[in-house]
Amino acid sequence: MNSMNQIETNMQYTYNYEEDEYMTQEEEWDRDLLLDPAWEKQQRKTFTAWCNSHLRKAGTQIENIEEDFRNGLKLMLLLEVISGERLPKPDRGKMRFHKIANVNKALDYIASKGVKLVLMVETLVQTVLAICVTQTALNTDDCWKDGLAFNALIHRHRPDLLDYDKLDKDDPIGNINLAMEIAEKHLDIPKMLDAEDIVNTPKPDERAIMTYVSCFYHAFAGAEQAETAANRICKVLAVNQENERLMEEYERLASELLEWIRRTIPWLENRTPEKTMQAMQKKLEDFRDYRRKHKPPKVQEKCQLEINFNTLQTKLRISNRPAFMPSEGKMVSDIAGAWQRLEQAEKGYEEWLLNEIRRLERLEHLAEKFRQKASTHEQWAYGKEQILLQKDYESASLTEVRAMLRKHEAFESDLAAHQDRVEQIAAIAQELNELDYHDAASVNDRCQKICDQWDSLGTLTQKRREALERTEKLLETIDQLHLEFAKRAAPFNNWMEGAMEDLQDMFIVHSIEEIQSLISAHDQFKATLPEADGERQAILSIQNEVEKVIQSYSMRISASNPYSTVTVEEIRTKWEKVKQLVPQRDQSLQEELARQHANERLRRQFAAQANVIGPWIQTKMEEIARSSIEMTGPLEDQMNQLKQYEQNIINYKHNIDKLEGDHQLIQEALVFDNKHTNYTMEHIRVGWELLLTTIARTINEVETQILTRDAKGITQEQMNDFRASFNHFDRVQKNGLMDHDDFRACLISMGYDLGEAEFARIMSLVDPNGQGTVTFQSFIDFMTRETADTDTAEQVIASFRILASDKPYILADELRRELPPEQAQYCIKRMPQYTGPGSVPGALDYTSFSSALYGESDL
Repeated sequence: MNSMNQIETNMQYTYNYEEDEYMTQEEEWDRDLLLDPAWEKQQRKTFTAWCNSHLRKAGTQIENIEEDFRNGLKLMLLLEVISGERLPKPDRGKMRFHKIANVNKALDYIASKGVKLVLMVETLVQTVLAICVTQTALNTDDCWKDGLAFNALIHRHRPDLLDYDKLDKDDPIGNINLAMEIAEKHLDIPKMLDAEDIVNTPKPDERAIMTYVSCFYHAFAGAEQAETAANRICKVLAVNQENERLMEEYERLASELLEWIRRTIPWLENRTPEKTMQAMQKKLEDFRDYRRKHKPPKVQEKCQLEINFNTLQTKLRISNRPAFMPSEGKMVSDIAGAWQRLEQAEKGYEEWLLNEIRRLERLEHLAEKFRQKASTHEQWAYGKEQILLQKDYESASLTEVRAMLRKHEAFESDLAAHQDRVEQIAAIAQELNELDYHDAASVNDRCQKICDQWDSLGTLTQKRREALERTEKLLETIDQLHLEFAKRAAPFNNWMEGAMEDLQDMFIVHSIEEIQSLISAHDQFKATLPEADGERQAILSIQNEVEKVIQSYSMRISASNPYSTVTVEEIRTKWEKVKQLVPQRDQSLQEELARQHANERLRRQFAAQANVIGPWIQTKMEEIARSSIEMTGPLEDQMNQLKQYEQNIINYKHNIDKLEGDHQLIQEALVFDNKHTNYTMEHIRVGWELLLTTIARTINEVETQILTRDAKGITQEQMNDFRASFNHFDRVQKNGLMDHDDFRACLISMGYDLGEAEFARIMSLVDPNGQGTVTFQSFIDFMTRETADTDTAEQVIASFRILASDKPYILADELRRELPPEQAQYCIKRMPQYTGPGSVPGALDYTSFSSALYGESDL
């Protein structure tokens, strides 16, 4: 009823109940005009249309003012529509006093609002007239008759409804009818005037015209409200659309990273060994490519994903939106868990590769050793069975028989000497089987043949001995010289064969000490050569003595020794072979010594760099931790300082790459240990990756603080005060976190009156996960939370209600009319159907939609 009070102030008309006539205090009205029937008809028509424009909101209308307002019922209804309030219950009787009572109730209601009975419509139109003059810049004395003023009002607020420049001033009736038709069709304003009356009357009734124009005032006032509401909705939707884009981007990046991890882990967990050194070396090379080419970009993606997640959560918190919950299995913790499983699988893979290479190297060494010993034994055993099966002693002389017996004894000695070699062959074969040698079947087959042959030789040897011993009783003499030769030549021959085996034996060492030990053993062997040469000469002298005796006594027997298979020529040949192998062994040992010295240089070269890089990384980690706590000044300066710090770290990358190159040389040289440093390449890699992640996270924390500061209007001085207060109470660990007691003390120092319940409420805000600590970001959020100026669900609902003309629902056409196309379609796509009271087809529930924007519903 504020408009009624304004009417009372502006108007000077009063109403006389008893005389039923209007009077003016200044007597400005033209009484002749009041008595003009045409004027009265025009007034009656205008006022009837004005009343109907309000009554139709209640589903009714009037035809005749005198008749339809006589019982007071529709007059009371009109006042209810205009005021929005309920009047006293009307009398429903049809008697005259009932009608008078209803009229009096209407008049009493007007009086109760402090409004004298005045010509309300006329008062309103005077106000509208002033607005029209201001907005259209037209002379209202003339422009109503040519219709331009009506069209100017419409064009001022709805230029899309008509082309004002095409109006013809010489067609006043057409102009007026055009304006009224547009107003009735698009602005819901009924026709209250006739164009002919306005044009043909010398001076059109200004009050009737202004009553009609007042309807434009009310129509356009609502449009301005709608525009304001639409702007608010556009702002809210733009924030929501950007947040959704960031959520979708996070989901996509998380899916790609998790898929890469899912594909990589089975590869790292595959421990199927290869059969050859070359194949395992290829696997090691593939693993190096993975660590140096494939994994580093994924480390950056993981770090960037965490940064994007933190930035998104900050934006959601600043815009008063609920926190983002990624799809199941795509939380930051899920990605961290998957990454940890990847690291776990990776941790043992390289070690397994190196162990497999060592195993295959050992297998190749054992296989070659098996082949050499087996070949030596097979050469020795070749033909032995046929010899043992001979029965030559049956036709031999006593001397020959005795020689055969002694020869057999020598053979037994030789056989016993070979027992150790056969056992070594069997032991090597067993070890090859235990180490899963790929060609174990052929090794087993060859070993079995040797063992079977060895058993056969033992049996045949025993049988021949028994035969010779039976024959020996028949024989009396034997050549002691031959016997002595045989006894001494066989061990010497075995010694030479053993020496040749040792001199040709392959060796594997991993340190200078090991190769020096072999060299020392070889030097000791060389020291025994003079003694061996004396034994050789002694054995040769026995044969010489035999030949001398035969020659001296002109004996007709062969000078060959019947007791031994070892000939003088064989001893000479093998001795020459031993003398050739000694310098060759010297050369091999010295070459290996040089290689071990080269490996030692590689160890020292790697250790020198690693012992610098490792502490450098640790120092940088500590500096970053201190800087995140101790840095002061504007956040932008802190950001620039951290980014400069980050650039310095990145510039250090060439040292890591150089160390990787040295590490590759060490691995290619098959060096597996380094006593000069405690740092492995894996330690350096993990430390470097952690350093890059830490500086990136620290930069992100400052970026988040800038976002919070800018979004919530925090000055740099306030931010410094927050940091100073936080650092002061983070006095125990100095790790950028406050425990509950420190945080309580901080709040008390700032004047908070904390009870247990209030402190528990505050802790639920700053430590929602119950970690027992408060971060600096949570501290800033708490300090600025209650002073932030953010949109709320209630504000958005109120804006939609304005667009919907106070309806509890809104239609798609209304959204398209009031909002930009993209955001209108966004609302139409996401709003649920309205099913409440008064629902119509296509009704959309803007209340549930607005609540969902702020996480206040399950929509």
